[in-house]
Amino acid sequence: MKVEANKNIASIGGYAFDEIDKLKNELIEKGVDIIDFGVGDPTTSTPEFIREAAKKAIDKHKCSGYPPTLGMPAYIEAICKYTKKRFNVELNSKTQVVSNLGSKEAIFNFPLAFLNKGDVVLCPNPGYPPYERGTLFAGGTPYYMNLTEENDFYPDFDKIPGDILKKARIMWMNYPNNPTSQTATKEFYRKAVDFCHKHDIILASDEPYGEIYFEEPSMSLLEVSTEGVVVFNSFSKRSAMTGYRVGWAAGDERVISAFKKLKANVDSGTPYFIQEAAITALGDETHVEKMRDEYREKRDIFVDAFEKMGLEVNSPKATFYIWQKAKGMSGAEFAKKLLEECGMVVSPGEIFATTVDGVNPGKDYIRMALVPSIEKTKEAAERMGKLKL
Repeated sequence: MKVEANKNIASIGGYAFDEIDKLKNELIEKGVDIIDFGVGDPTTSTPEFIREAAKKAIDKHKCSGYPPTLGMPAYIEAICKYTKKRFNVELNSKTQVVSNLGSKEAIFNFPLAFLNKGDVVLCPNPGYPPYERGTLFAGGTPYYMNLTEENDFYPDFDKIPGDILKKARIMWMNYPNNPTSQTATKEFYRKAVDFCHKHDIILASDEPYGEIYFEEPSMSLLEVSTEGVVVFNSFSKRSAMTGYRVGWAAGDERVISAFKKLKANVDSGTPYFIQEAAITALGDETHVEKMRDEYREKRDIFVDAFEKMGLEVNSPKATFYIWQKAKGMSGAEFAKKLLEECGMVVSPGEIFATTVDGVNPGKDYIRMALVPSIEKTKEAAERMGKLKL
C-alpha cells in the first residue's frame, strides 16, 4: 500500500528542536554529563501558588464539560485587565481577545485564516520556526527578512521588493526577539505599523518574552496601534508554564473575528482549570520579578565568561537568550566545540534561519537559552574558562 504525506507536510521537514533533543538523548545514553542550553524551556518549577490554583480548579470544574473554545469570560477579562495595567491599552473583551493553547499552535494556525493561493508572509530570518512552517502548511510563500548585526537585528523594509509587497498578507514580528534578544523601540514599531498600513498587511507580533527584561520594561505593539495588528502571548516564559499550553491573541477585532472562526474548528479550548491557573498567574508580579532577577544573574555569568574568552558580547537587554557570535569559526563549529570539550548543548544559529541566495544570517552565531539553574550556569562558565579558541 502506498502512503504519501500531504505536500505541505512533506515540504516543511522536521522541527529543529527535535534534532537537538535527539542529540541530547544520545549523549545522555553515552553517560556524558551535559548541561543543556539548547531549547528555551524553563527548568524552574511553576510557582506553587499557580499550581495550587490549578489543583483547586480541577475540583471546582469537575462536571464542567468542554470549556468555551474562545476562552472563559473571567480569563479574557483578566487578560484585558493585565493589558491595561501593563501597557495602558484598553481592549474590548468581547471582540479583541481570544484564548489560545499556548502561542505555538496559534502562530502556526494563524495563516490558515488569511492566506489564499499565491499569498506571501514576511518572516524574520532568523526567527521562530512556526512563522515559516505555518505559512507553508497554509499554502503560502515565506519571504525572509534578514535580521543582521548591521541593521541592529531589525528588518529592512526598504529591501522588500514591490512584487512581494503586492502579494504580502502578513508580516511577523517578534520583540524582545528570539533568538537575537533585540528589543523594539517605539520608533521602530511606528515605522512597522505605518509600513503595513500602507501595504494592507496584517502585522502579527509574537510577544512571549515581554516580561523577561533587564533594563526598561519591554513595549507591546498594541501601545502603538491596534488597527491591522494582532499580538500573541503566553504564560510559558512569564510564569514558567510551558507545559500548561495557555495563551492569548489580542488586537484588531476584524483580525480576531476571522481567527476565532478558525479556532472554533481547530480545537476545543484550554481546560477550565488551566485558565483558572492562568488568571492567578496574571494577578501576581512578584514571581515574575524573581525570575527576571535569576535570568539577569545567569546572563551576567555568561557575559563575563565570554568576555574572558576574548569574544565580543552583546549583552542582552531582554529574553533569556544570548545570541553569541563565534570567533574564527562558524556557529555550528563553536557549538560542536562546546559540546565535545565542555559538555554543553547550545543551538547553532543557522538552525533558526533560512539560507537565501547562499546567505544564512545565523551561521556565525550560537544561541544559548539560560534555562539551567544558576549553579549549573556557574559550572558551565567554569568549563568554558578552560576552553582554548
